[in-house]
Amino acid sequence: MAVDFPQVRDQVKKLGESAREQEQMLQSNRDRARELLELHAGNLEKLREKVQRVAQEINKNLRCAIPIEAGLRPPEPLDGHFPASKMPAQAVVLAADGSQIAPDRHQPVRYCLINVGGICIRHGQPLPPAIQVESRLFYGDELYTPTGTLTESTLALRRDLHERQMLLNLAQGFTLPVISFTDGPMELWGPREIETQGEFRKSLAEYLDLLRKLAQLGVTTAGYVDNPSADLVVRMLEVAGAAESELPQLHTNHPLRGVTDKMLFREFLGPGERSAVFGLQSHSVEQYRDELALHFFYLNVGREGHSWLARVEIPAWVAADPVQLDLLHACLIDQCRILGARPYPYALHRAHEVAVVSLQEKDQVTEMIALELRRRGVEPGDKSNKQFHKDHPGRTSFRV
Repeated sequence: MAVDFPQVRDQVKKLGESAREQEQMLQSNRDRARELLELHAGNLEKLREKVQRVAQEINKNLRCAIPIEAGLRPPEPLDGHFPASKMPAQAVVLAADGSQIAPDRHQPVRYCLINVGGICIRHGQPLPPAIQVESRLFYGDELYTPTGTLTESTLALRRDLHERQMLLNLAQGFTLPVISFTDGPMELWGPREIETQGEFRKSLAEYLDLLRKLAQLGVTTAGYVDNPSADLVVRMLEVAGAAESELPQLHTNHPLRGVTDKMLFREFLGPGERSAVFGLQSHSVEQYRDELALHFFYLNVGREGHSWLARVEIPAWVAADPVQLDLLHACLIDQCRILGARPYPYALHRAHEVAVVSLQEKDQVTEMIALELRRRGVEPGDKSNKQFHKDHPGRTSFRV
């Protein structure tokens, strides 16, 4: 038995003893967050100025929501909630998702693979979804960067690029409206390793160029974050409620600790409703400029009595256009209803299904490479002893 359950049971008991007190503290913080949201609901310009001042003068790493720029779209109160409009008679819905096989030193051959699945749904037309899959193998010199070997985080970065490139490729030639989305944030996250930050900057430039091309095509695009745990709006409310003397301590002091945006918005967003659109205050603001500036809103894709919130990230060209924003809102509600009681965009679900790499497929790729090497007179390496003993008949899937 790997887990010492008597030890865990004692710790679970201690957890339970403090659970009620923790819940009471969390409820108090939730109530305070709601009070601050209502208090500053219409105080948008002053709150925006305060957040910007804190980010520029006190905490340059401040990451939180910020009221949307006045000239971008009509002001929406912080506690606003807006119903979905109807889907147009016809529209094109695109989704892309990817998976990867990372370099594995325990396998007899060294390689990695990115697999991206794309789905095209022609809403309002009696046509089945069109599926596209692109598989990209990296081997030999491609496994090395100028500063070392290809890491899993760098591979994930390339996968994100391939997903957005897939959307751009799929969007070519369609008549608007075209709605596209991927799973997860739109903000590109790079490897933490200092030696690979040059690769991140290069990838970011390519990524921003892809977004600009989507903007030029007039494509409505978004990133869909299911069951979000972020506290971007709550963090903004901490700034709003802090006295001037308290602002320097906010980088370590969290008066509303434990409260997430999801907790805050599910109290008043009805089924199908979205929140106000917020800007994003982050160190990445300097990279995402003009029509690419990042924004987001919260969306209740659940049903009566069973709320389910998602965060939807959008670029400025979508946030500024009421037609595109309403179209995206309506499309996501329509897509999530297809999957019933567990709402999630159907197109993204299908894209994931065609992109995911099974354990059997990974083994097949490994064997294909090994056979080709032997055919060319090159003997592949040996599977590590650790991997040999880990492999057993019970394994059925390859987790990425």
